[in-house]
Amino acid sequence: MATPRIEHVNVTVSDPDRAARLMEWLFGWRIRWQGAARNGGRTIHVGSDDHYVAFYTGRSVTYTAEDFAKGRPLNHIGVEVDDLDAVEAKVVAAGLEPFAHDDYDPGRRFYFLDADGIEYEVVSYRAP
Repeated sequence: MATPRIEHVNVTVSDPDRAARLMEWLFGWRIRWQGAARNGGRTIHVGSDDHYVAFYTGRSVTYTAEDFAKGRPLNHIGVEVDDLDAVEAKVVAAGLEPFAHDDYDPGRRFYFLDADGIEYEVVSYRAP
């Protein structure tokens, strides 16, 4: 049996198309599938052949900032990249603000919030 791994994460967002476009642009991922989801909602799966993030939105739902409060229950989504500086430049170009830069074993990292306030940690284990 293969070592267990996380194959996908499913998160609720206010606009799955916007979230998917951001992931495609920042990380070079692609849309693997999109379509109808539970309770009349809609989902887009964006990632690689090995993993993805499913962005779900409900039908006729109006979300508030409280719906995306940090830590209820998700703290952040971690994404490993080779070139941390290049991805950070894209985050800034997307109008988002990187924060909490840190460099400790085993790697360098920063965080950003997407348009819904969902936090992402971007980490690189390669030497700068």
